[in-house]
Amino acid sequence: MEGSKPLKPGTSACLWLGLVSVAVAFLCSEARTTPSPLLSPNNATCKGTSKCQTGIILPIWYPEDPSMGDKIARVIVYFVAMIYMFLGVSIIADRFMAAIEVITSQEREIVIKRPNGETTTTTIRVWNETVSNLTLMALGSSAPEILLSVIEVCGHEFKSGELGPSTIVGSAAFNMFVIIGLCVSVIPQGEVRKVKHLRVFFVTAGWSIFAYIWLYMILAVFSPNVVQVWEGLVTLSFFPICVLLAWVADRRLLFYKFMHKKYRTDKHRGVIIETETERSKGIEMDGKMVNSHFMDGSATSNLIGLIESKEVDESRRDMIRILKDLKQKHPEKDLDQLVEMANYYALSHQQKSRAFYRIQATRMMTGAGNILKKHVAEQAKKSASVQEVHVEEPEEYVSRIAFEPAAYQCLENCGAAILTITRKGGDINKTIYVDYKTEDGSANAGADYEFTEGTVVFKPGEIIKEISIGIIDDDIFEEDEHFFVRLNNLRVLETEDEVLSANSLPYPKAILGFPTVATVTILDDDHSGIFTFESSSVHVSESIGIMEVKVLRTSGARGTVIVPYRTVEGLAKGGGEDFEDTYGELEFKNDETCKFVHVKIIDDEEYEKNKNFFLELAEPRMVDMSLQKALLLADDVPDRKLTSDEEEAKRIAEMGKPVLGEHPRLEVIIEESYEFKSTVDKLIKKTNLALVVGTNSWREQFMEAITVSADEDEEDTGEERLPSCFDYVMHFLTVFWKVLFACVPPTDYLNGWACFVVSIVIIGLLTAIIGDLASHFGCTIGLKDSVTAVVFVALGTSVPDTFASKVAAVQDTYADASIGNVTGSNAVNVFLGIGMAWSVAAIYWHMKGKPFVVEAGSLAFSVTLFTIFAFLAVSVLLYRRRAHIGGELGGPRGHRLATSAIFFSLWFLYILFSSLEAYCHIEGF
Repeated sequence: MEGSKPLKPGTSACLWLGLVSVAVAFLCSEARTTPSPLLSPNNATCKGTSKCQTGIILPIWYPEDPSMGDKIARVIVYFVAMIYMFLGVSIIADRFMAAIEVITSQEREIVIKRPNGETTTTTIRVWNETVSNLTLMALGSSAPEILLSVIEVCGHEFKSGELGPSTIVGSAAFNMFVIIGLCVSVIPQGEVRKVKHLRVFFVTAGWSIFAYIWLYMILAVFSPNVVQVWEGLVTLSFFPICVLLAWVADRRLLFYKFMHKKYRTDKHRGVIIETETERSKGIEMDGKMVNSHFMDGSATSNLIGLIESKEVDESRRDMIRILKDLKQKHPEKDLDQLVEMANYYALSHQQKSRAFYRIQATRMMTGAGNILKKHVAEQAKKSASVQEVHVEEPEEYVSRIAFEPAAYQCLENCGAAILTITRKGGDINKTIYVDYKTEDGSANAGADYEFTEGTVVFKPGEIIKEISIGIIDDDIFEEDEHFFVRLNNLRVLETEDEVLSANSLPYPKAILGFPTVATVTILDDDHSGIFTFESSSVHVSESIGIMEVKVLRTSGARGTVIVPYRTVEGLAKGGGEDFEDTYGELEFKNDETCKFVHVKIIDDEEYEKNKNFFLELAEPRMVDMSLQKALLLADDVPDRKLTSDEEEAKRIAEMGKPVLGEHPRLEVIIEESYEFKSTVDKLIKKTNLALVVGTNSWREQFMEAITVSADEDEEDTGEERLPSCFDYVMHFLTVFWKVLFACVPPTDYLNGWACFVVSIVIIGLLTAIIGDLASHFGCTIGLKDSVTAVVFVALGTSVPDTFASKVAAVQDTYADASIGNVTGSNAVNVFLGIGMAWSVAAIYWHMKGKPFVVEAGSLAFSVTLFTIFAFLAVSVLLYRRRAHIGGELGGPRGHRLATSAIFFSLWFLYILFSSLEAYCHIEGF
């Protein structure tokens, strides 16, 4: 049954780890009453009491010493309330991360100057990927831990507490050991994931270990049990230094410039990435070698822009390849369906940010469904609804009288030109009168055509009328000439005897439409004709299929004439590559003035195309020429003398001979299909993940909040499934939070900053409540704050990150999103969470002339233990990059199981030793 599907490996692992941590905590709690008499503990925190203290927001639950039954009830209430608050923090953190995704997805246009002097415009991201991961992204995923530390200090009269710092260290241990250990094992069998930005990983991993070494130094070495102002400020300053060094590593500045590098562009969002390669002379750009090592700033930035403008086409080529593949697999689907399928495929397979995985994990965990599939389905519904809206032509209440068509051609010997006047719209039962009159152009009335004027009457029910203009024929060679016919004086028959002008009516019932002037061209028929294309060049789309080119016969149409033609290659190649080679002859019959040449254009669906070929006309020749005339025009009869009559006849024959006109050679320029290019551009814009996770209205947010969706895996491409029982349960458990946080400003407001500020304020408020609940839960059950923080609070704040890293490990091609971001987050937690809190407190107590006391005790022991285990963990990850394993995640079954077992064991030992030390069963500091 669908509603009873088994738990996923990631969910099962988290549940088991939670049970193990609870068991360890309770064992330590039970053992606290029998401390070892052999030890003489130096840990000052051993002397602490588990008596409940008033919280920042929540008061003490009186009476303070309840019975066992009441105590059990209180523990259950505190525990359930803490879990529910963790759900609330996860959901508001979802909104917070959506704002961060929108902020870091902002783009700007830059103008790049190429070596040949040309300029081009390209789009780049405002935020560097590494900087955004270490600042806003890390802040988003670690906000509860950071704010808990700051709020605890500020809320307890600037005195140090155990809950905040211990939560940060416990969360770091969970991230380093449990999340990475889980990610190692969830990779599909036979696959591996490797860290791509190894330099950035080394920097963040080094800083994450150094952060906890530094924490130990300021607690136990520099000034034991006292944090001085400079120590707090230096700790806080390490945050921007860490970000700066990671950015330097990413951009290869300073000493990195002496290492050879090559540039490439992220295939989807235009982020420039540099990777190590074997040494070469430089980078080839437009046929020239460019030295990339020693350049000034402007040259380097211009080089990056040049490379980006050249290689950003990879994203378009990928999108084109996706469309072509889908078209081959699903030939029965129309373009709109293929576009939506391509959109989902591109979104599923592109590299995603840490924020996206966090958002997706939270929404799937709370019954909101797969956000990618929901987004694509909504886009499909929108496009379908747009197609269903038919714009109906407004009903015409006014009749419009006009020529149709506006241009006419006739031979000089046609006798008369027939022109058509039409009536459209309005009441066709009315009788309408309209006058017409000829006007001279290059043709003159009386010499070339007969002057004509008159009145056309549209009787009830008539919508088409024809008029005839006489054409005068002569035997004189002359150019093609034209004249005009104009409509005027429109009247409507209102009654039997009353004809009113259209302008005199209360409202017009008939008006002159467009065009009111027709052009009639008289083609001279006394000449065999001048043969030409309409212009010297023509632009065609590669999707046109069969191109139709018109060949005109002007200044005469007498006799049958054959005109040879052929295609000639230019940049466009024939033989079926860009067009089909075409050649042949056009036969113009007597009085025939137009023929067409058809050329097949090959559609290879290029994003940008500008290739040309040529269509040439050869010398025309007469077919029905008399023998005498042929002899007169023959050039192969030498030394033949003509009589004066023959000379005159030859002159007349020469004047009537068919010739090529002004445009005998047509340049055909093949361009990309506008529709196809527009489709690709739209698809590339749609792959911006900010459009997927962002919202543009409160209505959209409230609709999302009350809607339950199926928790579908990315690989599930079948029919839409109904939500399972688990989806409904999680939705109803979290619907209060969803509706409440739907009031947060949408991410479209102020480019996401409004949502960012409001969300972090709400996270701070919920974190303060969680701190009080955790403290009261621990004191009620008899656990110290340090143990409660390491086991329960750290686990609760890290569960969304666990699901996010699991999804990232499976879906991403590389391990950066699941491993690299863990190390960066661990460093940021110390530098911001502890650095900010202790700096404020140290400054406060310094102003009062007193020291800021922080007992090293359990915190120093936990930090030391974590640092040792973190060294082991990073060493294992580096070892896994060897060839026989292939990468940090995945690999052979035996290696992945062994790695996961090592990491889970490290976390278990960390919890065990930290708890035993907190209760003085082992000696700490």
